[in-house]
Amino acid sequence: MAKIDAVNDRILRELQRDGRISNLDLAERVGLSPSACLRRVQELERSGVIAGYRAVLSAEARGIGFVAFVGVGLNEHNKTAQERFERAMARAPEVVECHNITGTIEYMLRVECADLAAYKAFHTEVLGTVPHVNSITSYVVMGSPKDLRA
Repeated sequence: MAKIDAVNDRILRELQRDGRISNLDLAERVGLSPSACLRRVQELERSGVIAGYRAVLSAEARGIGFVAFVGVGLNEHNKTAQERFERAMARAPEVVECHNITGTIEYMLRVECADLAAYKAFHTEVLGTVPHVNSITSYVVMGSPKDLRA
């Protein structure tokens, strides 16, 4: 695994801001020669610290006007119930993140839909039909002043 020193940390922060930055510009921003910068980036990739690069999509341009975090509790706490739930969420295009968590519920979802009516349909026709779902709590996103996901 690549050592995360202060220079590598600066490289990672710059790449998080702009994954398409040229090596020349990146090197300048972190204070390295282009060849040294490229070697470090390649080592960060090779060692798995950098797992990939993604495009940041505009929700508005994609017709997404409604985002909610949804807490889901299951009525059975076993592997079969979890696997069935996870398979159902993998098939649901509205679910962009599914996290198995600790606490009073088993899952936290990030759900993106066109609008409230589309979310209601997802809530009723998808979540409401998945076996073992015992509780659903929706937290509607009103704004995201900080979101570093790529």
